[in-house]
Amino acid sequence: MTRKRAVRNERRTRTAGRESQQARRARAPKVFELLAGAHPDAQCALTHKNPYQLIVAVILSAQCTDERVNQVTPSLFRRYPTVADLAAANQQELEELIRPTGFFRNKTKSLLGMAGAVMERHDGRIPNTMEELIQLPGVGRKTANVILGVAFGKNEGVVVDTHVHRLARRLAFTKHDDPAKIEQDLMELFPRERWTDLGHLLIFHGRRVCNARKPRCAECVVSRLCPSSSV
Repeated sequence: MTRKRAVRNERRTRTAGRESQQARRARAPKVFELLAGAHPDAQCALTHKNPYQLIVAVILSAQCTDERVNQVTPSLFRRYPTVADLAAANQQELEELIRPTGFFRNKTKSLLGMAGAVMERHDGRIPNTMEELIQLPGVGRKTANVILGVAFGKNEGVVVDTHVHRLARRLAFTKHDDPAKIEQDLMELFPRERWTDLGHLLIFHGRRVCNARKPRCAECVVSRLCPSSSV
């Protein structure tokens, strides 16, 4: 970490610590509405038709762009159209199909383990509860949040990826680095019905405006509400 970045992080931590929870609660809905107005198209960027396709795509998206995953999944789903087909897949063949997404050996292990567990425990149907999802190989809380929110319309938490992590700290909605603690802070600031949409909005804003190296604060709709703004 560079000294400049360390100084910025320290400033954000001080800001988050000084601001009262009541003040953050008052600022949070304003930020949400502005982001919703700026990104009306914010949604899951992974192309899918059903919960099975979504869980596969999310597993593949680890350390990989959504665009690359969307390039790989059409041929993958033609070859393995159902959970049962994936559970019976040849390991080497599956590795070759998903190789472009990176870390393909670990992802193959996760996909085969997930599919096998879904067949064994859930009769081939992707489960729709947090408790059941996180018991599947390759599925953590972040993945489960995506599945529940996008595929089943259940707001059980906030997806905390690298964009959400970065923006939550820049907006002083949290002082933490641990994703679980960041998620908890966001859940306390925003009503349950907004948790899934909040993740989409922060991700889209992080990609389009508030990027990691050089945030475009002058173009940011929440600049006046952001303690980290340079304008």
